[in-house]
Amino acid sequence: MSRRTVKGEYIETDTGNKVSRKATLVGTQNIILGGKSVIQQDVTIRGDLVRSLPMSSSSSSGGGPATGPGNNTAISIGRYCFLSKGCCLRPPGRLWRDVFSYMPLRMGDHVFVGAGSTVMAASIGSHVHIGANVVVGDFAIIKDYVRVLDGTVIPPNMAIASFSIVAGQPARVIGELPEGGMDSFELRDLYKTVGNNPQPMPV
Repeated sequence: MSRRTVKGEYIETDTGNKVSRKATLVGTQNIILGGKSVIQQDVTIRGDLVRSLPMSSSSSSGGGPATGPGNNTAISIGRYCFLSKGCCLRPPGRLWRDVFSYMPLRMGDHVFVGAGSTVMAASIGSHVHIGANVVVGDFAIIKDYVRVLDGTVIPPNMAIASFSIVAGQPARVIGELPEGGMDSFELRDLYKTVGNNPQPMPV
């Protein structure tokens, strides 16, 4: 439930998430927001795409993540994440033993996703900057402190090491982050700018 409503475009939740009234969150019961994150207008989060494989009561079989009954988390987002206008988060999916199933998408803290980007990764670490109009393919893994430049296409299953700068279609590592450049990934100040001064709605 919401603690209070910010007049204007954003609704603020108990944990300080600011969610645009014009965002589309499907299957909200399967979406976990860590707190203090911003979801801008026209963002789509597909929490309805949950795993369809039967759960094993004793253990998970076949190398998948161990999940107990009732654990249907589709998308998990950490703290101080910023989802820009028009981006889409969707869990990755694949055929496994002739059954198509989705697996959870997990995102760390201080992750910025640029406008118009589509993310279908298995996991994204903390302090990651994803530029505008980027495609992150199914089951890609992005480690901590990675900068993905605008327009990059990351192929499915690609793993990107920490401290990498990535660009291209398909993506490749084009450099390393300079030492001391880690503060640029902090999103606390950006979070504070959202919803504080709502603009009058055009009539």
